[in-house]
Amino acid sequence: MTDLPAPFIERTRRLLGDDYPRFAESLESESPTSIRLNPLKSTPTGTIGDPVLWARHGFYLSSRPTFTFDPRLHAGVYYVQEAASMFLNRVIRQYVHEPVRYLDLCAAPGGKSTDAVASLPVGSLIVSNEVIPNRAHILAENIVKWGSPYCIVTRNEASAFGALEKYFDIIAADVPCSGEGMFRKDPAAITEWSAANVAHCAERQRTILTDVWNALRPGGLFIYSTCTYNTEENEEMIGFLRKKFGAIPLTVDIDPAWNITPALVGDLPAYRFMPHRTRGEGLFMAILRKPGEPGETRRVALLSTAEKTEKRNKKNKTPRIAIPDEWRLLVANPDRYTFISDEEKIIAIPAEYTTDYKLLNRHLDLLHAGITVATLKGKDYVPHISLALSTAFDTNQVVHYEASLDTALAYLRRESLFLPTDLPRGYILVTYEGFPLGWAKHLGNRTNNLYPQEWRIRSGYTPDTPFELNIAPK
Repeated sequence: MTDLPAPFIERTRRLLGDDYPRFAESLESESPTSIRLNPLKSTPTGTIGDPVLWARHGFYLSSRPTFTFDPRLHAGVYYVQEAASMFLNRVIRQYVHEPVRYLDLCAAPGGKSTDAVASLPVGSLIVSNEVIPNRAHILAENIVKWGSPYCIVTRNEASAFGALEKYFDIIAADVPCSGEGMFRKDPAAITEWSAANVAHCAERQRTILTDVWNALRPGGLFIYSTCTYNTEENEEMIGFLRKKFGAIPLTVDIDPAWNITPALVGDLPAYRFMPHRTRGEGLFMAILRKPGEPGETRRVALLSTAEKTEKRNKKNKTPRIAIPDEWRLLVANPDRYTFISDEEKIIAIPAEYTTDYKLLNRHLDLLHAGITVATLKGKDYVPHISLALSTAFDTNQVVHYEASLDTALAYLRRESLFLPTDLPRGYILVTYEGFPLGWAKHLGNRTNNLYPQEWRIRSGYTPDTPFELNIAPK
């Protein structure tokens, strides 16, 4: 590992005291490998690995496979995530017991958003946001692969959410930070570290928190986290929220055997994951409640305005394109969805959040919403990858082709496919071990590979043996 900066050593030694030698030694050890299963798509059929004690669907693996070459990763069957970050599951299970509107403000690449999807009560709406364009597209890809129809992906600054006053029940902010908790995994984080950058990150965090606070309803939860160790970006930021907004820190029920470290300064409940004590990387998390009595008045007003604006605008808009019934029927229980079409695509939104979609579409830059059922190519609709990977897709309505590992990897590389000539002509759902991967169009004498060009595997390597994982389709 790259040598640690002397100012970092000095600051952290003061913070940890006698614990510092153990901490420094842990940074020289190998990072544990952990994954989190997608309970919407898969179920364990045997031993996977040691469980992550604070996360219901998390497991440690005994070694790190080449995940890129496992088609199940691309099918959204599991997510590779370091274990400390899975503590979000414990927080949500303790505090959230009915469907909510949830914002993941700084969401790329999607680990905590996909965890929220799996952890929140069924029927919750998850808005995953990322302002940096290339990271936002990676986030959208991972959300689409996870498969929930209850997700919306946006690309906005935190300030854009200020117009959604008191709209969200929960806001999670895994804010941009100095990245000290990634030193063991990412040597670049060491070379980029400086005390000045810590101060810059803290100032930026205060701006982000101030910009978004108005979007949280009274009584709502704010989940703050970083992957860094210093107090300026952690305990002091919680102090800032308490002083400026009257935020109320909350405790999380934990087992002492988990070895989670409490706040290192001040008298407040906070949860630190330190690599010499817990099996994972560095993480800080605190949970706060916004003062005030919960109420729906402001959110109802926002949604009402969105509905009225939509009706008013319809008078000046080109009528929406009619949606053929065969496309609606590809979604299981289509009556539970609102289908919306334009000159580019058909999307399906859970009916109870139709007005929410209109509201968010007015105020935010949406990259993905619900299920993209199909896109219009010329005069014909083409099924979209979002439908193939959605947990709401009625797969019984289409022809399947179960691919071998070699064929599945060729498909994911967007290479030419040679499928059996006796397959029916038309769109084919390519699967691997029963998990959908995406679409191909069979033309009889040849097959067009429809896997998204921007998602393709760029390496030609093929592992000698597949990664063994004891799971099956749900």
